[in-house]
Amino acid sequence: MDDRAALQAHLIARFGVDLEIPADVQGLDTLARMANHRTIRAYAPRSVDPALIRLLAAVALSAPTKSDLQQADIILVESPSQRAALAALLPDNPWAAKAPAFAVFCGNNARQRRLHVLRGRAFANDHLDAMFNAAVDAGIVLSAFIAAAEATGLATTPISAIRNHPGEVAEVLALPRHVFPVAGLCIGWPAHPGSISPRLGLNATVHTDRHDSSGLDAGIAEYDTRRNLTRPYRETRRDDLFGRTEPYTWSEDKARQYAQPERTGWAAFLAARGFVLDR
Repeated sequence: MDDRAALQAHLIARFGVDLEIPADVQGLDTLARMANHRTIRAYAPRSVDPALIRLLAAVALSAPTKSDLQQADIILVESPSQRAALAALLPDNPWAAKAPAFAVFCGNNARQRRLHVLRGRAFANDHLDAMFNAAVDAGIVLSAFIAAAEATGLATTPISAIRNHPGEVAEVLALPRHVFPVAGLCIGWPAHPGSISPRLGLNATVHTDRHDSSGLDAGIAEYDTRRNLTRPYRETRRDDLFGRTEPYTWSEDKARQYAQPERTGWAAFLAARGFVLDR
C-alpha cells in the first residue's frame, strides 16, 4: 500500500469518512504515520537506548513554544527507586512500571520568574495565564515527543493520572515552586501492532468561521455506534453505582467517568506551587 492509500485507510478507520487528499500534497509518509497513531501499553522485552530517549527529547523541545518562553521540561526517570515510587502512585496503569523507559512532562514557569530576578524586572503577569502557558507548552512538547518516538518505531502511552497525586509526584521528582507535572509517558518497543482508536466525526470537532454545535448530539450518537463496531469497551465503569447499560458506549463511559470527582485537589496543589488562579 502506498502512502496515499495508507493515509486514506487510516483516516477512514479513525473518522469513518473518506477524506479528499489533494493531489499535490507533500509529506504523505509523515501524514500517514501520524494518522496511524496507536497508544500501545504492552512492550517487547528490549531496552531503549538512553541516547535515543535524549535525542527524542531534543527533537520534542524543538516544537513551538509560547512567545519563545520555553516553559516545558522533560524529566527522564531512570532511577529504579524513582520509577517504583511513581509506579506505586499509578496502580491502574501497570504499564508505568513495566515500560522500558518513562518520562514526566512538566510545565515550568519558574524559569521565567528567575529571568525577572536576574534582570531586576517586575513579574507583572502573576495570574492564571502564567500556569496555562506553561501547561500548553508541556502539552505541545509531549505531542512532539510522541510523534518523534513513533517515527523511530517506538510506541508510547501517555499517563494523565500522574496528576492524581501531584504532591507526591512533585516530591519524588524534586519539583520546585512554579513547576508542575502535566503527564507521564511510557516508552518502549511495541509488543504488538495495536489498533487505531476511532475518533468523533470531524463535523463535531472541526468548524469553519464559527463554532457550530447544532449537530453535536447526532454526531455523538453516530460515533457511539461506529466505535462499538470496531472498538467496543471490554469493561464497563462502575456498574455498582450506575447499573448495567446496553449498549455500553463512549458517551456513557465518559459521562460515568466525570460523574465522580477527580483531582479535586489540583487547584490547591497549583496554589501551593505559587500560582495565582483566581484572576
